[in-house]
Amino acid sequence: MPNTPGTLGRPPPRRKEEASAELLLRTLPSPDATGALLALLSVVSYEGGEPRPLGSRSEELFSGAAPRRLLASFRRRLAAISHRIRQRNEGLALPYPYLDPACVQESVAI
Repeated sequence: MPNTPGTLGRPPPRRKEEASAELLLRTLPSPDATGALLALLSVVSYEGGEPRPLGSRSEELFSGAAPRRLLASFRRRLAAISHRIRQRNEGLALPYPYLDPACVQESVAI
């Protein structure tokens, strides 16, 4: 269940005094609209298959020395970023690994 509506049928009230149960029911989306939103979010969030971290694309997809050098450089930079993030997270009570390249999938899933 989303923690916020995907759409509203009318603008929310500007003042608390204007709010009523009837206005709330007319403003919130219908159960069908909420179900459609959940289905859409489920489809676009599906990662499917084996997880592939950013930069793990197979070298066989590239021909020539220049693209392979660029891929190697890209992987080194990702490894350095990942190392810095892991070091930073060691001292945190609540680590933030979400932008660590090792945790970012090489996909279009949101």
